[in-house]
Amino acid sequence: MSNHILENEKLRVTISDRGAELVSAVDKSIDIERLWQADPTVWNRHAPILFPFVGKVVNGKYRVNGQEYDMKTQHGFARDMDFVCLDETENHIIHQLTATEETLRIYPFDFSLTVCHELDPQEPSRLNIRWTVENRGEERMLYAIGGHPAFLPPDGITKEQGRVVFPGKEELSCFSANAEGYALPGNRHTLHLDKGYASWQNDIPETWIFENEGVGCVGLSGADRKPFVLVHCEEFPILAVWANPKGPFICLEPWFGRTDDAGFDGTLENKPGMQVLDGHEKKEIAWAIDFCI
Repeated sequence: MSNHILENEKLRVTISDRGAELVSAVDKSIDIERLWQADPTVWNRHAPILFPFVGKVVNGKYRVNGQEYDMKTQHGFARDMDFVCLDETENHIIHQLTATEETLRIYPFDFSLTVCHELDPQEPSRLNIRWTVENRGEERMLYAIGGHPAFLPPDGITKEQGRVVFPGKEELSCFSANAEGYALPGNRHTLHLDKGYASWQNDIPETWIFENEGVGCVGLSGADRKPFVLVHCEEFPILAVWANPKGPFICLEPWFGRTDDAGFDGTLENKPGMQVLDGHEKKEIAWAIDFCI
């Protein structure tokens, strides 16, 4: 397992072969790390890729075509597997994960997941991310995929002092999850925004889930309302905002798919948010992170 570094005049980013995970993003202009550094006593991740599930499945089991499978881990398995580095240049890193005998025992689809991290040639503060999900089999494939980057506020700003930025939005509908991590979509909350801004301390519970709300961009700022990070996620139907109560970071998470509803029966074809690829079909998904300071 190796780490790979991309660097320009603004950013130095590090991507690991394990999970094709973005593990560091140093803002060279201020010499500050912008990603959570995976303290295992709080949360041992940086920015994992969630695949082929987002969130949990009830009781760690699900069914496809009447057959039951185990998925004991939250967010699937890709984040804990070693990807193959296919290509590495000064500007981009490309990783790939493909189905194995091990994955087929818990997820019965012949897939490939290709991940490209690229420093934007026009915007030096922007990291472009592109996922390509491919169904290599004959039968239709069900999957979910999502991002989970954890951002650190700049020095002098605490999470509680910060704001979550929803550019151009005046209000949004969202729901949360129960203590076991299952979604409660019937328990909705209307978030009234102050010119696109919400207070983390006063308005946001531990987890927010925005489903089909058209959140194409989300960011974080201090009390001065100057964003220090923006996530561009126009293609995604679901966005989650989450923060571990014990940590100083906030996660901005674009998703295709989400955790099971509380009480869900476990049949994958009926699971909310699941995506479908026909035989030998592929889908490309693009998003980007701006480190604004």
